[in-house]
Amino acid sequence: MDVKFDGLERTTTPEGVYRVLRAAILDGTVPPGGQLRERDIATDLGISRSPLREALTRLEEERLVVRVPFRGAFVVEVSAQEIAEIASIRLLVEPYAGQLALASLRGPERARLDRTIADLHQATETNDIPASIDAHLQFHRLFYDLSGHSVLRGLWNGWETTLRLYLSVDHRSYSDLHDIAEEHERLAAAALQGDTDAFQRQLAQHFASALGPHTRESRER
Repeated sequence: MDVKFDGLERTTTPEGVYRVLRAAILDGTVPPGGQLRERDIATDLGISRSPLREALTRLEEERLVVRVPFRGAFVVEVSAQEIAEIASIRLLVEPYAGQLALASLRGPERARLDRTIADLHQATETNDIPASIDAHLQFHRLFYDLSGHSVLRGLWNGWETTLRLYLSVDHRSYSDLHDIAEEHERLAAAALQGDTDAFQRQLAQHFASALGPHTRESRER
């Protein structure tokens, strides 16, 4: 589908164009599968093709965008099956990562955990979906980064971009975006208690939309 960019912030630097397009992808302005037409974007933003191509290359490197020969650039699409499979594995390994990270999270890294939740609250209060996605992912990344387990870190690195694209849709399905921050407060409390079973139960609730069919009503209950 075609997308209009004339309502987006105007900027001329490659970094600025990258930020504008990235935000447009993550807040749903450009949906999964949406085409990023260079000529239209350049005209709408009032920029030349050079900074635009640099920005698209960077987005392609992040796997947010795919270029199709003779067709152009498109936002990557993520299948429900792929997300469900990732969630099913995370449900098994993330509690283990949290267990390994527990000493750090209770000690010198506690402030980082608290900061991700504060960032989530700030983003949800301002309805800043890209910022809420960044904070959401940073929260979960902490368990893998602080686990001291290179395989777990590798798993997370392999998932992160796919999850980012999924969350660009998932966050917009909440009737109240504040619920995201509250979910992560409960996850943090379970993790800090060292209760692996409770943490896994909270994760299962948190992953409900990824693991199977859901409706807006289920989010509101």
